[in-house]
Amino acid sequence: MAKYFVLVAGNIGAGKTSLTERLGEHLDWEAAYESVVDNPYLSDFYQDMRQWAFHLQVFFLGHRAEQHLALARAPNSAIIDRSIYEDAEIFARAALKLGTITERDYYTYRKIFDLVIATLPSPDLLLYLRTPVSVLMERIRARGRDMEKGITTDYLNLLDSFYEEWIARFDLCPVLKIPPVKTKPPEVLDFVHKPRHLEIVISHIIEKLAGKEEIKFPVNNG
Repeated sequence: MAKYFVLVAGNIGAGKTSLTERLGEHLDWEAAYESVVDNPYLSDFYQDMRQWAFHLQVFFLGHRAEQHLALARAPNSAIIDRSIYEDAEIFARAALKLGTITERDYYTYRKIFDLVIATLPSPDLLLYLRTPVSVLMERIRARGRDMEKGITTDYLNLLDSFYEEWIARFDLCPVLKIPPVKTKPPEVLDFVHKPRHLEIVISHIIEKLAGKEEIKFPVNNG
């Protein structure tokens, strides 16, 4: 059986952890997750972004690089909740844009990031969860994490714009957008409560890994 290394990307509250858990279970892949509970900087960062942005980025760089390398080298297929690339392309850029990280610190971080990335093997597939910001806010409020109380709609919109820019130029591996297009009203896949939605995603992952270029997501209400 072929071995695959897959990354899951998406905004805060997009459903990365839920999807990673379920794909790991259904496909018998090793799953790894973003360090949240044991992150020594995340809570401080949400309280004072200007003070802790650089520290948080350096922590994530080391944590994700170690995780990425370990699972890429693992004997079995593996999937990671959040990619290392998002650290620089999304969150460090947002910190620079908002002024919570200085240009000096940003370019220092970016130089180290680029050196680290150059040594890492590329993934076989990137899953990009596209979720409306209004849905993200609902989910963030519902899970009620103290450290996330300061997250605003404006911040999520900024991250969302950076995600779209990054995905448009990402070329290290094939990208499967879930869902691939924005509909009106927004159509959101529910991996937790609707098994058929997870089956649809799994079938499209298999197709994408097999080299299929164009993939559509007919979800309807099932």
